Amino acid sequence: MATIRERKTSNGETRYQAQVRLKGFPLQTATFNRKTDAKRWAQQTEAAIQEGRHFKTSEAKRRTLAELIDRYIREVLPTKPKSMNGQGRQLLWWKQELGFRSLADITPSLLAEARDKLHHGRQPATVVRYMAALSHAFTTAVNEWEWLEDNPLRKVRKPKEPRGRVRFLSDDERDKLLAACKASSCKQLYPIVVLALSTGMRQGEIMGLTWADVDFKRGYLTLHDTKNGERRSVPLVGHAKEVIINLAKARRIDTPLVFYSKRKPSSPLFVRIPWAEALKKAEIENFKFHDLRHTTASYLAMNGASLAEIADILGHKTLSMVKRYAHLSEQHTSKVLESMNKGIFRQRDE
Repeated sequence: MATIRERKTSNGETRYQAQVRLKGFPLQTATFNRKTDAKRWAQQTEAAIQEGRHFKTSEAKRRTLAELIDRYIREVLPTKPKSMNGQGRQLLWWKQELGFRSLADITPSLLAEARDKLHHGRQPATVVRYMAALSHAFTTAVNEWEWLEDNPLRKVRKPKEPRGRVRFLSDDERDKLLAACKASSCKQLYPIVVLALSTGMRQGEIMGLTWADVDFKRGYLTLHDTKNGERRSVPLVGHAKEVIINLAKARRIDTPLVFYSKRKPSSPLFVRIPWAEALKKAEIENFKFHDLRHTTASYLAMNGASLAEIADILGHKTLSMVKRYAHLSEQHTSKVLESMNKGIFRQRDE
């Protein structure tokens, strides 16, 4: 039998305590902010006990969210070195917000309230990342630790993210920027920007490039440390190959890096200052280094590359990240359809 009791907290807020009593089973209790959530929990818990699938008394009632997060940070995050700092910070926010509650008391409505609190002062994409970090921790607790029956965050709606930014260089901007980079006192800046435009590589991938990763014979670069953690090969062709060959002729023997710091050759070049100076000289505004990657993708789309081909070149696992460039291939699509129509209706016209 289930009962719902209304209670007042020390600060005057109303809470609803649900109790489930069934003969032969321990008393089950949970507290909620809304009465409807308390009723729903009581009904689900009573049904689960009767069907023999309720084990919240053993783990979910005994464990807190703080325990779950601490264990996840200790055991799982070290296996994700690229995400460790960011996700660790995000999980600590959830711990501070709801860590004192037992896992049995963590409901979708409670998580939704926390999501809305997160939304104040943060972009939707940031909120989604916070939710994703906690969601994976919940999933691990369900599948591997058996602390929960289900991931409660699965039922919480994610905020809608705006369409990804697409800022790419016009032909005039590209010429001005390349001229400014070539005239820069930083002689490595021009090859870096050429490589970025030619391949769509991320800044970190370029700055971490070593000569061992350059295969001049096959015309490929091998990237070991990528964002998604998978090794991939990038074609080295055209002018980009020429500038890398020229760099190789004068390469330093005291560093394996292609682009290195003059003060400390064993460290990658810090390109922020010369990059900003080149943008200023070229009179280009609202443009970041990462936008060179968008420029590559945009040029590919306008030259007839499919979304699958763009995703493969940029190293994306899915097409979702490259759909932002779809509109740029409309002209190419129109030409393809025009060519097809001429072919299939040629006899009719004759």
